[in-house]
Amino acid sequence: MVVFSLFFIGGCSSSRSTADSNLIVTLVDDNNKVELAVPFGSSVLEALKLANIELGSLDRTEPPSFSIITEPTTIKITRVIEEFEQEEIVIPFERQTVKNENLTEGESLLVQPGENGLQQITYRRLIENGIETSRSIFKIEVVKEARPEIVMVGIQSPFIPLEIPGKLAYLTAGNAWLIEKDTRQRKPIVTTGDLDGRIFSLSPNGEWLLYTRKASTEGEINTLWVVNLNQEDAQPINLNAKNIIHFAEWLPNRTATILYSTVEPRSTAPGWQANNDLRRLVFNASGRVVRDDILVETNAGGIYGWWGTSYHISPTSNSIAYARPDSVGLVNEEESSLNPLISILPFQTRSDWAWIPGVEWSTDGKVLYVVNHAPMSGLNDPESSPLFDLNAYILPSGPLIKLVSQTGMFAYPSISKGETPNQTWLAFLEAIFPEQSENSRYRLIVTQPDGSNRKVVFPTEGGIGLDPQKVVWSPIHTESSQSFLGFIYQGNVWLLSTEDWQPRQVTGDNLITRIDWK
Repeated sequence: MVVFSLFFIGGCSSSRSTADSNLIVTLVDDNNKVELAVPFGSSVLEALKLANIELGSLDRTEPPSFSIITEPTTIKITRVIEEFEQEEIVIPFERQTVKNENLTEGESLLVQPGENGLQQITYRRLIENGIETSRSIFKIEVVKEARPEIVMVGIQSPFIPLEIPGKLAYLTAGNAWLIEKDTRQRKPIVTTGDLDGRIFSLSPNGEWLLYTRKASTEGEINTLWVVNLNQEDAQPINLNAKNIIHFAEWLPNRTATILYSTVEPRSTAPGWQANNDLRRLVFNASGRVVRDDILVETNAGGIYGWWGTSYHISPTSNSIAYARPDSVGLVNEEESSLNPLISILPFQTRSDWAWIPGVEWSTDGKVLYVVNHAPMSGLNDPESSPLFDLNAYILPSGPLIKLVSQTGMFAYPSISKGETPNQTWLAFLEAIFPEQSENSRYRLIVTQPDGSNRKVVFPTEGGIGLDPQKVVWSPIHTESSQSFLGFIYQGNVWLLSTEDWQPRQVTGDNLITRIDWK
């Protein structure tokens, strides 16, 4: 019994001695080797601290620093250095040709000389124990945008020049151009070639152009910009707002103030999820954004709210109307809410887009002109009704008055800026095939604001109709009572005068997609 007891005690003593003993580890740091005795059960990081060896934020060890040492071990340290390297690359300018009917055929005119741009690429390099193991692009920045060479070339069919009031801006081939004084006087104002046409709006005083550009950053749709039209060679200004599909517009009677709404990009159709928000952005004379406030928070947007909400600003009172697939109403800024005025029967497109009612304010801000979706008798599914009417809603509480039946879904009412009621006209589009208005071409109609004195002003008899668009009115002419109505037909700008309602083609580009007139 004694012998057994001694043996048992001896065994316990041997086990405890092993646990308490030190282990020899070898530390390999680059080409330096250090042997060190560390207590059994220490971590790799504790062993490094005993050796007064510090690790950088990117350095690593093998085995990892959290590993527990239970036997003699070799610890290898990999020193990692991060470096950034910059490279500048010249962006060659493009050559653009623009047709001009005011030059004789074969004649050419250099409108803008080309200038190369400059792109700066920043690379991230990882160096492990003195050897480069990784080199990747960290950032790409355009230091100077290329300026395209623009040459006008004459075409055979000249058009009679017209004197016009204000400034007429148009978008062609991703660039913005300006017509001023008469239709022969044209100049490029933005030549980056990447304007997407989502937003294209002149400020009320004609001093600025607001527009969107296709995004160059992955995960973004577009970005919002302005350019000053009164400064020679003005540089476009990035307002640092992005993903704007349905709405961005100038606030009347304010200096450099813009309202806008945003979406979130999605990989699935239609490419976004609407936020249905409303924001107010203010920038100063140098282009720096000084305020960016939320007027309406992100919200579901009602039925088919994933598509989005549009907003419409009164020209007189700065009241804001909203339109979405299931209602039209007013924005309550004090409560940051939407107050419905008209319930809209949503239109079932059975596709990846949603229909939003066209809305226009009267010149005095007392009437909202609204395209309304009307039910069709005998139809089991009301949302599939192909009928759309143009209505007038008398503020503040109605009634809703039907002005024109079966205009089609893309009627887009637009009111002129006449000084008197007799000089004011309401323009809208009317589908040639109203029960197929989604795919139909349209006639251009004008009436008095109450729906009387209807005129079909375009196309002429037998002509091809217009593609859906919102036509634009000229500002008031200071020397006469006439107004001009501008629209796009087969890729060109056409004008109508209220004096004779005769359509006149003024450009031959065949590529124009947006216009605005202030």
